[in-house]
Formats: sequence, structure tokens, C-alpha cells
Amino acid sequence: MTTRLSTATLPAIKTAVTPAYNRADLTAGIVHFGVGNFHRAHQAVYLDALFNLGEGHDWALVGAGVRAADEAMRQKLMGQDWFTTVVEQEAETSTAQVTGAMIDYLPPGDSAAVISRLADPAIRIVSLTITEGGYYIDPASQTFDPTHPDIAYDAAHFDAPKTAFGLILAGLVKRREAGIVPFTVMSCDNIPGNGHVTENAVAGLATLIHPELAEWVKTSVAFPNGMVDRITPATSDREKTLLADNFGIEDAWPVFCESFKQWVLEDNFPAGRPALEKVGVQFVPDVAPYEHMKIRILNGGHATIAYPAGLLDIHYVHEAMEHPLVSAFLKKVEAEEIIPVVPPVPDTDLDAYFALCERRFANPKIGDTVRRLALDGSNRQPKFIIPSALDRIRDGQSVTGLALVSALWCRYCFGTTDSGAVIEPNDPNWDRLNAQAIKAKDNPKAWLEMADIYGDLAKAPDFVAAFTKALNALWMQGTARTLERYLADQH
Repeated sequence: MTTRLSTATLPAIKTAVTPAYNRADLTAGIVHFGVGNFHRAHQAVYLDALFNLGEGHDWALVGAGVRAADEAMRQKLMGQDWFTTVVEQEAETSTAQVTGAMIDYLPPGDSAAVISRLADPAIRIVSLTITEGGYYIDPASQTFDPTHPDIAYDAAHFDAPKTAFGLILAGLVKRREAGIVPFTVMSCDNIPGNGHVTENAVAGLATLIHPELAEWVKTSVAFPNGMVDRITPATSDREKTLLADNFGIEDAWPVFCESFKQWVLEDNFPAGRPALEKVGVQFVPDVAPYEHMKIRILNGGHATIAYPAGLLDIHYVHEAMEHPLVSAFLKKVEAEEIIPVVPPVPDTDLDAYFALCERRFANPKIGDTVRRLALDGSNRQPKFIIPSALDRIRDGQSVTGLALVSALWCRYCFGTTDSGAVIEPNDPNWDRLNAQAIKAKDNPKAWLEMADIYGDLAKAPDFVAAFTKALNALWMQGTARTLERYLADQH
């Protein structure tokens, strides 16, 4: 027998930790764009923990979305009174908790409803997890792209914008007109300087409407930087079945994740904030060192193992870590080329941090897939891999390993594994990537012609030479033999 998650059935659930607070006492303080798995396993979990302490009950979450697909999540969560079951998975243990930090979810596409809620004085923070690709960043320059059609549309239809940034700006304008202090805009995405990136997007859109509005955004609205971390795979029928079988709970969209979580934030919240330091959030003067560490070592590590594992037909991330060539490749690239160009982090041993990442990647209970790690390389490579290569080129250092990572991505985008299995499209720009990868089979430099992704790196002779050699080796010798030769320093 299973219990379907809802307010009415909550008292019957004995296999999971349930909220110790009365949700009727909660009032909204945060609107969050992008109610996906990571948000529900991270920010919502921290808030739930704070509410369980009897504090911060005026900081409950209201969900918001801008994609048509967001309506499916809204319907499923509404059907269970906005509760989410979060299952923490480690090798020897699994624990479940039901979180209730979200109390509403605005209908995606209803601009008027979203703007009205954003203008509510009770809303003091607007947060985002809209993925790295959702910030309208030009990959090569890593700056906001004001020419994107979505941004142009919002500038021309400011009364009914469609993007998160258009809605945020419209909400800020409503507050300004009403004499209400601006809310703080808090990104929770894996982007270096995510607060600055978010400010550039909101102010960049404002510039298209009126320069004075852009200046007001820059001087009056806070955009704290933050670093977030928790491995959270996508939900499939596997997770729903595990939840039902192991905990007797029927949840339409549960979240499975590792037990580890981290959140580092700049304390820049003029309109107020919940006391998240009481539940483990680190507030620091400068997040940049933590961001660089996480994005280069952890996210860069994910990118390093994703493509060789994909080409070798490995399904799960823990299985990739069990493969001697893939795990050794990760260790060598990290030790020789990534970690040496990561700036120091306060009170942190970078080698120990990487060892922790290895253990997290190897967690057999998570069920994280190689395909998820390989997703959206056109947005992730310019943030997770290319910056390390640029730093090494600048310092006259070898980029053999990082060039091989890039060549593996190119080979993956060709669309078949080494065994000939078809790789289904796995990037918003898949058609373009696939076309370039096909050209690159005979002319490796064709892959580097994507200047919006590679920028100056494509002009660096050492990188071009290493990439060309690596891609040729992958086609002539296959992934396994290429990795063997790299690991033996025979590249």
C-alpha cells in the first residue's frame, strides 16, 4: 500500500520526516523562477529546515515559470498541495523528507499574475534556477546578448513580457511606481558571478527600454552572487517506483539527490532575508573563490567524464567512475590542468575538495545519468572547461587534457557512440553542433570555427594543435585507446 502525498494524508506518512511547522502559518516572501529538481532539493530544503526551527515563516516560496513545460510541474505539485518528497541517497542509506516550503505556483504564461505578485511588498527576494542557458549570454564574450529575439520581444512588449528578466523588470517598475523598495534578485544557477550576470540581463533589457531605467536598476537593486551545489538527477519512473517501494509514498514528481549540499552567498539583501545561516548557508564577503572552485573542479569534472563515458555506452555516472580509464582520465586532467589554475579558496584544500567530488560522483545510489551530464554542452563548455584552457594558454602551459575533453565533446556531437549506437539530440543547438562535428571528422578545425563558443581559444596554436591531434586519435583509435595513450603520456 502507498500513501498519495497531500495535506490530508501527511499525518499517515511515517516513513519520512514531515514538516514540523503548520503550513497555514506560512506567508510568501520569495518568488522563484524555475521550479525544477535542483531548486526543490536545495533552496526549498534549506527553507524547510529553517521553518522547522520555528523561524522565517514569512519567507515561503511562490513558484513561477516562463516555459510551457513548467505547467506540467505546476499541475503535479498542485495535485499534492505543493509538497515535495526529497530522498537523500548514499551508498548505505536512503532517507526521505517531505518539504512544504512552497505554498503557491503562479500559472506560466500569465504575465499579469506574475507581475502583480512581484509587486507585492511582501515579496522581498526573487530567485532563479533557469539553467546556464537561460541568461541570454553570448558564449564567446560571456556577456549579455541584447539582440536575442526573446529579449527584443520583451523590450517591445513590456506590458506582457515572456522572459524571467522581463517579468522581473516589470515587477520592479511596478514597485518603483508605487514607492515600494525593490526586491533582491538572487540567482541560484551555476554561472561564474551569477549575481553580476543576472544584473547584466535585467539592466541590459532595461537599457533597451530607457537608459535611465537601466541606471536605476544598477544603483537600486541588489544582485548577490552565490555558489550552489548538490547533485540532483532528473526524475524518472525509476525514482517514483523506488519511493513507492521503499517508503510507501506516492509522489508525482519526487526529487532524489545526494546528502551533500552547499550554499555560499554574499550578504547583500537590502529588503531583508531569511536567517539561512542557522541552517548551514555560508554568508561571505566574496563568493568568487568558491564559485571558481565549484565550477572548474566539480562542473568541469562532470564535463570531463560525460563525453568519454557517453562514447563508451556507459549509462550511469557511478558506472563511469567505476571504469578505470574514465576515472583515471578525470583524475589526471583535474590534477594536471584544472586544479593548478583554480585560485585559492579560504580555509579550503583544493585537492581534498576534488577527492570529495570523486566520492560524490561515485555514489551508486544517486542514479545520475551520463546523458544528463552531457546535456547542453554548448552552454556548459564555455563556463566549465574553456576558461581553464584559456588560463593555461595565457600562462604558457599545456592544454593536452582539456583539448581532449573538447575533442570528446565534438566526437559525441557527431551523434554515434564508438559502438555505433545513436546518440539522441542532447543540446538546444544540437543540429548546429552535429553539422560541425560531421565536418570536423575530416577537418578538426571546423569544430573550432564556432567562435561564439571558443572565442580566442580557437586562435591559440597550442590548443588548436592539441585538439586536432586528439580528435584525429578518437576517430582513428577510438575512445578507449585514446584515453590509454593520454594516461600513458603517449599523446
